[in-house]
Amino acid sequence: MQVLREVVNYILNLGAPVFVPIIMLIVGLIARMKFKDAFSAALTLGIAFTGMTLVINFMTGSISPAAQALSQRTGITLTAVDGGWPGMAAISWAWPYAFLMFPLQIGINIVMLIFNWTKTLNVDMWNVWSKIFTAVMVSYISGSYVMGFLAAALQVVLELKVGDIWGPRVEKLTGIPGVTVPHHITLLANILHPVEILLNKTPGLNKKVDSDFLKEKIGIFGENEVMGAIIGLLLGFAAGYSISGSLTLAVQAASALVLFPMISKLFSQALSPISEGVSEYMRNKFSDKEVLIGLDWPILAGRSELWVAVIITIPILLICAIVLPGNAVLPFAGIINLSFVVAALLLTNANIIHMLIMGLITSPLFLYAATFFAPYITRLGKAVGTVKIPHGMMLSWSTFESPDFRFLAAFAAKFNIWAILGLVAWMVLFYWLYKDIDRQNKQEVAADGESEADVS
Repeated sequence: MQVLREVVNYILNLGAPVFVPIIMLIVGLIARMKFKDAFSAALTLGIAFTGMTLVINFMTGSISPAAQALSQRTGITLTAVDGGWPGMAAISWAWPYAFLMFPLQIGINIVMLIFNWTKTLNVDMWNVWSKIFTAVMVSYISGSYVMGFLAAALQVVLELKVGDIWGPRVEKLTGIPGVTVPHHITLLANILHPVEILLNKTPGLNKKVDSDFLKEKIGIFGENEVMGAIIGLLLGFAAGYSISGSLTLAVQAASALVLFPMISKLFSQALSPISEGVSEYMRNKFSDKEVLIGLDWPILAGRSELWVAVIITIPILLICAIVLPGNAVLPFAGIINLSFVVAALLLTNANIIHMLIMGLITSPLFLYAATFFAPYITRLGKAVGTVKIPHGMMLSWSTFESPDFRFLAAFAAKFNIWAILGLVAWMVLFYWLYKDIDRQNKQEVAADGESEADVS
């Protein structure tokens, strides 16, 4: 056990920009790629991850202080500190059984690939912490480690299955073939799916409004740099920045929105040859079996719609925190709400209006979930001792990932009848989501085939 723990810790310390390219190099060599081609693609992938991380950190480093200043200007005091995802990750990695989640995820993935229950090979090992956090919360609330691991195993399966249906959309949004995003945060699409269906049937809201549409309709104001500058300037003024500070934030936001799509091209440059090599290998060895490579959500970060939706929903989240009765959490560390926007981006095919509506609808859900889980997270944080909690305060996460699934799983594990029924209903919704997106993907493939036939 100690050896396994040390191996896992060593791998984690490498970081995604090193670990994921090594995995992809191995995958490329197994797929019979030439070493120089596999090495070049893997190195480019490491550069892409590093570059995207730099720009994301630059973006959040610029926006977060303004958002937090806006939060402080509300003048209200609430009882729970928002520790964001880093606080939850610290609690997760401190769990004594955390290292066992790696063989659990890998084992489930291999079995599902062998029996053709999934076509997703998830190499996003860093985000295994989200499965650990689920296991920690479920085992803590239910009092059963077995239930914690069962809930985590269910999450692994759901991530792989949802990764199967996101693959075509990820390719459409990024231009990168053969990859997907089996990330935990995309499971929020499960409860947003009925909302998307309703919006698509609502007159006035059933039009596709993405960045291309905005550029066509409003000209220069739809360009990434201009949208970023306007949003950054308005956020700066709202946060109480000076004119010079607001202008600086405007340029920073504009810079990030221009750099994101540039760096996203590196992902395509790196992953396309590996994807082609894996596809050719699977065709030759396993009768055209398709495999999608599962990666972290930053491969989608080149879409400007994602960042526009995130920034615009910051004041919405703050207003909800102020006016919602019973809310105890003031958004701070988690105020950049990625927990809704990645699922919304994939579900809506980057429809910015639908994404903003979903941000509005889900803000109360996140805050109430953060309030509900705050006592549990606080006791866990004090027990593991990895995070500091101010005296008399609680610790939580204002944009708690997949609060619906984790709540139902935790209390179903306590054999609460309502939670069990709720989890069954949640699984029915997931089946509906899976079948509907799969149907849409097949229709789009058929339509593309007809278009190519017409052209020829």
